[in-house]
Amino acid sequence: MARISIIFYSMYGHTYKMAEAEAQGAREIEGVEVNIYRVQETVPEDILIKSGAKKAQETFKHIPIATLDSLTQADAIIFGTPTRFGMMAAQMRQFLDTTGGLWSRGELVGKIGSIFTTTSTQHGGQESTILSFHTTLLHHGMIIVGLPFTLPALSDTSSVHGGTPYGASAIVNSENNSPTELELEIAKVQGKRVAEIAKKLFV
Repeated sequence: MARISIIFYSMYGHTYKMAEAEAQGAREIEGVEVNIYRVQETVPEDILIKSGAKKAQETFKHIPIATLDSLTQADAIIFGTPTRFGMMAAQMRQFLDTTGGLWSRGELVGKIGSIFTTTSTQHGGQESTILSFHTTLLHHGMIIVGLPFTLPALSDTSSVHGGTPYGASAIVNSENNSPTELELEIAKVQGKRVAEIAKKLFV
């Protein structure tokens, strides 16, 4: 079977919902094993409590913490991160910064890598986050998979929503406090596409 790891960081649960949609799409492909992992939280607990994030994180505390094995044991890895000032969250960066040994041994070379993200504003840096994330994957020798414009939702201008050719995304804020059905559907398509390609390459 082709093995897919979905590794995400989520502070308030929005990116977790996208991760679940990615997994749902990937599981539509037979002959694929999908596992979801979360990146370790680094924000002090008192701040998490005051911000409401601690309560939000209760919804996905059952998801196991990502380790280096979560990377090496997979054929394809889909990473999910909130956007922080146009870049990945520090928690995800910290996790990736522990992969130097894997890099030196070339253990991720030839694996598939794909990215999704969430932002709190329409122009909050969705594309720059995904594109800058690609740099790390390329240093590891990974094969990057995005979303083609054959997906109609990417060209839909009837509403403001996430979704880029670089990877799925969602806009979440106080008015729209969850990824929309369209954004979740785009994430499903991404998960399915990664699974389809992984099956062709590794099964």
